[in-house]
Amino acid sequence: MHRYLATLCLALLANVPLLARAGAYPDRPLKMVVPFAAGASSDMLARTVAEGLGARLGQPVVVENRAGAGGNIGADVVAKAAPDGYTLGIGSIGTHATNGLIYAAMPYDTIKDFAPITLVAAVSLVLVVHPSVPAHDVRELIAYLKERPGKISYASGGVGASQHLAGELFKYLAKVDMVHVPYKGSAGSVPDLISGRVPVMFADLPLVLSYIQNGSLRALAVGDRERSPVLPAVPTLAESGLPDYQANAWYGLFAPAGTPPDIVARLQREVAAILGQPDVRKRLVAQGANPSGMAPDAFKAYQRKEIDRWKTVVQAAHIKMD
Repeated sequence: MHRYLATLCLALLANVPLLARAGAYPDRPLKMVVPFAAGASSDMLARTVAEGLGARLGQPVVVENRAGAGGNIGADVVAKAAPDGYTLGIGSIGTHATNGLIYAAMPYDTIKDFAPITLVAAVSLVLVVHPSVPAHDVRELIAYLKERPGKISYASGGVGASQHLAGELFKYLAKVDMVHVPYKGSAGSVPDLISGRVPVMFADLPLVLSYIQNGSLRALAVGDRERSPVLPAVPTLAESGLPDYQANAWYGLFAPAGTPPDIVARLQREVAAILGQPDVRKRLVAQGANPSGMAPDAFKAYQRKEIDRWKTVVQAAHIKMD
């Protein structure tokens, strides 16, 4: 018995440094990978969360933009990072739902390689046109497109991005033909959009709100089921003759699979607290984002539902990448 107790004590003492390190999380800076270019909605949300997390955790949270391959490059960095809570990533409908349906070969498994932390926000998508397009509502746009099949282009932040999927859903439901022009991140499309070179886009509302307000772009409808509080006079697409239409751009926080559940739970609580702060919430809502903060299990279920929901659109539009 005495020998057993001595062995047990030695084992506990040997693990004291490990237990101390676990209890001290975080004891060094964190990295938050954004798989899209700076200036996009994902980047804006990441920096809002990173700033708040840094203050609450007592350690800097450094945002790193790693764009490319529809977000797969940045997401893969997170998937292959050590599961210790020090590398986090912002994921989107593309990186964590539809890219797995679109790309012939994926560097990571959308579900198995990540630990979902929380849905940060769902960002409204708004159908905008350049003022040169002679359409002031969705019905007029549909008529205009049907007279010019395959001649009008629309922009997106890349193949499989939320803006691309929103455009394909519109084409599918409205039975129109437009040419997809993908950019390396949605922010990269703005110069061509406001110049009229690519006259149509289902854009993240924060990205184009100022251009709508100054008249550089005309907003025809929003993709959510309800009107946006920042554009109350702009109808939804469901109100505009496409009752089955619903699309937005969502962004969530992920860690590598295997990250300790207590760390995941703590990060979710901290992010939810940040998003619940009145000043943060007011700022995000004013930019067209709907803050969330849902629990990890609920976020995982949400992610799976999004994969199932968009599978039909991806197959109908024959969206594929080698």
